[in-house]
Amino acid sequence: MAENQSGGGGGGAGMAFILGAVVVVLAIVAWFVFARGGAPTAPQDVNVEVKLPEVSAPAVPGGGG
Repeated sequence: MAENQSGGGGGGAGMAFILGAVVVVLAIVAWFVFARGGAPTAPQDVNVEVKLPEVSAPAVPGGGG
């Protein structure tokens, strides 16, 4: 007579799902890391010139001293 055991199954399916998720995450990370081909980009010459208007203080009333 065969005994019918219920429950306890499906553990392999959960582990396969977790392992598949880890593989997908690693593939996404690898794509971001290696997407540029590993070659450094050429340095860009950034020349910024800032010109601020000249501001003078107002005259002090009474001669200043």
